[in-house]
Amino acid sequence: MKMIKPIVNISKIADNYDTFVLGFNGVFTEGESLFPEAVKTVQGLYKYGKKVLLLSNTSRRVASIARQLQTGGVSPLFFQCIMTAGEVLHYKLKNRTGDYSAIGTDYYHLGGTEDNSVFYGLDYKQVDNIENAHFIYMNEAATQSDTIEKYLPTLEHAAGLGLPLICSGNDTSTFKDGKICLAPGAVAEQYAVMGGRIITVGKPDGQLFNYCLDAVEDKGRVLVIGDNVSTDIKGACLLGFDAALISKGVHVNFLGEGYIPDVAKARELCNNYDVSPSYVISNLRW
Repeated sequence: MKMIKPIVNISKIADNYDTFVLGFNGVFTEGESLFPEAVKTVQGLYKYGKKVLLLSNTSRRVASIARQLQTGGVSPLFFQCIMTAGEVLHYKLKNRTGDYSAIGTDYYHLGGTEDNSVFYGLDYKQVDNIENAHFIYMNEAATQSDTIEKYLPTLEHAAGLGLPLICSGNDTSTFKDGKICLAPGAVAEQYAVMGGRIITVGKPDGQLFNYCLDAVEDKGRVLVIGDNVSTDIKGACLLGFDAALISKGVHVNFLGEGYIPDVAKARELCNNYDVSPSYVISNLRW
């Protein structure tokens, strides 16, 4: 396993790479506003002619992310590509091939229902009674305090009905407003344990990385930067890319809040997932 190097500035290693694939939640934001240092980093990479891509496990569509970036002072034009799990899921639902060819059209929405954009413009219908559904869909927890136990009765009912669960994003937890919160991937994992069929879209699936990287004709040397070991870092390692782990993200409770990351802690965490990033950095900083 290679050595993990602690760094404090992306600019120190920028010359080593041509293409940077950045996560969104925990990297750019933990809610509505963007991290100022992350904004400066993208501006710096763009200024030095680096190819910058944004790849997120969020269920939100690309247009929504682009608007948030613009509002936060980052032109979407700085990015060669912006891709989200929600955008890919929308495409798959629209084309109805593979796992989506025979799932039906009526869905029961589990968890938060604020963002239903994956279904916009498509002939799918949300139903209030799970017994009238063809499948269940989850894109986020209903509240930041949700636990897996809250969803068990519904999951048991759905499993008994033989309904597939479509999960947008594979994250089992997410960093939001300074708190570590339950994410849809954990619910999907629980449903699979109960014998339910799950259909997930998101990192670490290499297909999502490839969708995003297809926007770059000459990828050159690639660095993936993200805060989640099981999705961002795992995906990068599976594809043979170097990776930088953000320590003050979803794993902050274990890795700590230090300006200089704890390499021993980072190595211990990454060993649990059989991955080895090249770098660990406290937050995205130019």
